[in-house]
Amino acid sequence: MNIIIKPIITEKMTAISEKLQQYGFIVERRANKLQIRNAIKDVYGVEVMSVNTMNYNGKRKSRFTKTGVIAGKAPAFKKAVVTLAEGETIDFFSNI
Repeated sequence: MNIIIKPIITEKMTAISEKLQQYGFIVERRANKLQIRNAIKDVYGVEVMSVNTMNYNGKRKSRFTKTGVIAGKAPAFKKAVVTLAEGETIDFFSNI
């Protein structure tokens, strides 16, 4: 099971990561905190102090077209905010 789906790279998460050494990831919905901690340690080689998780429901979306209203739903996801040990960092842009 691939636990880490993708990192969250937004202005807000970048500011938090520079200030508090916290990084955000979209993770598998069934993954628990220990699995997320081990996956981050394996992939990035950093020491994880804590993991906070949040479940988000999918937003309902609709749009108007010529043929009428089309309704749908965005998929639900789980977000994990990982706090690293002092002096540890993750560089997402190193291999670009």
